[in-house]
Amino acid sequence: MTTAFDPLDLSVMAHAVAMIAEEMGTVLERGALSPNIRERRDASSALFDAEGRMVAQAAHIPVHLGAMPESVKAVRARTPEPGDLFILNDPNHGGSHLPDLTMVEAIAGDGGIVGYAAVRAHHADVGGMSPGSMPQGATELVQEGLILPPVRLARAGVMDDDILRVILANVRTPDERRGDLAAQRGACAAGAAGWLALLKREGHERVTAACDALLDYAARRASARLLEIGNVTGRAEDILEGDGVSDTPVPLKVKVTIDAGAIHLDFTGTSARVRGNVNCPIAVTRSAALFVLRTLLDDEVPTNEGIARPITIVMPADCFLDAHWPSAVAAGNVESSQRVSDLLFAALANAGVAVPAQGQGTMNNVTFGGAGWTFYETLGGGQGASAKGPGPSGVHVGMSNTRNTPIESLERSYPIVIDEYSVRRGSGGAGEHRGGDGIVRRYRVLESCTVTLVTERRTRAPAGAQGGASAMVGHNKLNGKLLPAKCRVELTPGDVITIETPGGGGWGR
Repeated sequence: MTTAFDPLDLSVMAHAVAMIAEEMGTVLERGALSPNIRERRDASSALFDAEGRMVAQAAHIPVHLGAMPESVKAVRARTPEPGDLFILNDPNHGGSHLPDLTMVEAIAGDGGIVGYAAVRAHHADVGGMSPGSMPQGATELVQEGLILPPVRLARAGVMDDDILRVILANVRTPDERRGDLAAQRGACAAGAAGWLALLKREGHERVTAACDALLDYAARRASARLLEIGNVTGRAEDILEGDGVSDTPVPLKVKVTIDAGAIHLDFTGTSARVRGNVNCPIAVTRSAALFVLRTLLDDEVPTNEGIARPITIVMPADCFLDAHWPSAVAAGNVESSQRVSDLLFAALANAGVAVPAQGQGTMNNVTFGGAGWTFYETLGGGQGASAKGPGPSGVHVGMSNTRNTPIESLERSYPIVIDEYSVRRGSGGAGEHRGGDGIVRRYRVLESCTVTLVTERRTRAPAGAQGGASAMVGHNKLNGKLLPAKCRVELTPGDVITIETPGGGGWGR
């Protein structure tokens, strides 16, 4: 017998499953040790049904959440048993890039697996050739850190200390990693408890029917929005400012076709795999496509796997946006994902779809590492303006949805002093509605260490829309002298690194 849901019932169930995912995120943030997870909230959580379908996600990081179904798919391929807890980061088996460690718990109930709780968090170090595991100059995955295909961290709820010991032996900050991993385990446990409580309260049949209805509803709403836009085609081209090994531009091209309630993305003409680490797995590219489609929908549409149903992707052979072993991918997850979303928005704009001007288009990745410590953060910048108003300043845009690390937390935890943290006035593009401004972040190091910068929009400015002006590009500086967009630099006490982030494009003349 099929369970029917009226709109109110379905809304209640949508909020019920979404709140479980939100609670998972809260448990993770409160339990984590590193400022990157505890304060900046560079982590995501999601809930999956027994079939491995993502039925709810917290409002966390778009690049994490769009790719997380691949993690659960990879775990299910390992034939999990009820209560098993897996950990993974391998981009070729469900991961995105190596610092993003994902835990997936097979929720045990009624004598079998009744669902999956998944948590992904960016760890400040997972080994590799450079402190912080975001190495500039890496040309193969093994240089970027410890690689974990889906492996059991716990069997039927019993921890495997040997696996944990292997992980901690391969990182520069084992105590911090131990704490963050424990927080992830707690978040998965909270998700499992919430899901089991929902099943007990509503009944297995009703929850299963609700999951089917929620996925179908999200898919219908996505298709209806695309039908409302109509049958249109748009093309766009862009570049990445080097691959991390050379400054040679990396071209991207896309043709976006909206037809009969579906959206078709053809990346023919995009660069083949490159030597550096801006390559990314197809799951990251798909995350960018899902994010762009999600921004076209109303806020009340539940965010689940159903939204992805209208999306099809054509990818040329050996493309850097569909990278495989042994490609390095550390920067692909953060910078290439941003450029893909920019590219898709530009194609939609060229097709006549109302979208905002370009935002800063980079995550401004900053990684410090010294004796016994590593610190990682991304920095906000300007959001593009739109027909509705000016863009906000100093925010994370596109595929990132984190906070900026509070100065007090950073200075308390690491031998770094922030000499300046301010809005970069005037960096947003002019227009009827002005683009948001970037920020200035000035770090003074108190001991010898290494800094690695992975940034974009240092030579090619975020564009305005509908006649609005472009924003200012960003700058990286060491003691006042310009640095490349992607670089690794050895620092001595007193050295000052300054990051000036890009603004957002203006809208209208």
